Amino acid sequence: MRCPFCSFDDTQVKDSRPSEDGASIRRRRSCPRCENRFTTFERVQLREMTVLKSGGRRQPFDRDKIIKSMQIALRKRPVELEAIETAANAIVTQLEKQGEAEIPSAQIGEQVMKALRELDSVGYIRYASVYKDFRDPRDFDDFLSEVKALPTGPIKKAS
Repeated sequence: MRCPFCSFDDTQVKDSRPSEDGASIRRRRSCPRCENRFTTFERVQLREMTVLKSGGRRQPFDRDKIIKSMQIALRKRPVELEAIETAANAIVTQLEKQGEAEIPSAQIGEQVMKALRELDSVGYIRYASVYKDFRDPRDFDDFLSEVKALPTGPIKKAS
C-alpha cells in the first residue's frame, strides 16, 4: 500500500481488526520512510457497478460518494462516523445483491434517504432538500407534512 504522505510503496501493517459490522477489515499502517501512520479499509466487492445518471450519463459506482453525501447531511449532528459507515455498507450490500451492473442514481438516492431517516431526522430532511430539489419554503412545508405523517418509531430525535 502506497503511503499517502510521501508515496513510498512499501508500508507496514501494524494492526488489523474487523470493523464493527464485519463488512470490512480496518488496518493501521506505518510508513518506514516518513514514519507517518494511516488507516486503510479492505472490503469485499462482489461486482463492478455503474451508476446511470438521470441525463443518461454513466459513471463508475463510488461508495465514498454515499458516505460523503451522508456526512454533509449529518454535519454537526450527533451521529458517529461508524454509524454512517455501517449504513453505507448496508446500502452497497443491498445494491450488490440485486445483481444489476447498472444502477439508476435515483435508486441510490432513495436508499440513502431511507438510511438517513433511520439515523437522524434533521439529516434526513437536509438530504431530502437537496435530493428532491426544494425550490421554496412550500416544498419544505409539503415534505415536513409527509414526514410528520410517518410513524415516529424509526426517526430518532437528536439528544
